[in-house]
Amino acid sequence: MPAKILIVSDTHGNNTNLRKAIANMGENLDLMVHLGDFMCHPDVIRGLVDCPVEMVRGNCDSLSSIQSAKLIDIAGHKAFITHGHTYGGKWGIDTMKDIARENGAGIVMFGHTHEPMADKTPGMAVINPGSLSRPRQDGGRPTYIVMTVKDNGDTDYSVVYI
Repeated sequence: MPAKILIVSDTHGNNTNLRKAIANMGENLDLMVHLGDFMCHPDVIRGLVDCPVEMVRGNCDSLSSIQSAKLIDIAGHKAFITHGHTYGGKWGIDTMKDIARENGAGIVMFGHTHEPMADKTPGMAVINPGSLSRPRQDGGRPTYIVMTVKDNGDTDYSVVYI
């Protein structure tokens, strides 16, 4: 059965749209990844779902003891996750990709920009779910990403607008 992963960022203490994203996933949620600027206690985020949660600290989470970057396994795929602010956000994508490669990861996930992107270049996917509370892209709609890992191991990324 395919794995479904909810990827979010930049909720900034307003979890209303995060709850909507979780509800949209239904009961098919295998993992949630929060890429920082949660601005609440991490247990609040963890308490919203009945699945594992991976989180990193963002620039607005300075009091949190959560790591600012780490490597995780997502259904057999290694990912480098970070908020991205310490790498310059979208201007630091090449640096984040280098770190991922050096650590055997084929996926980079970051937030901070509040603008969604899903670059599925073979060999290195670069994912940014945008923001669920303060979107900055044209149209200003809150976004998140659904990652699907198919039975054959292939991955797919979909930007979802609320």
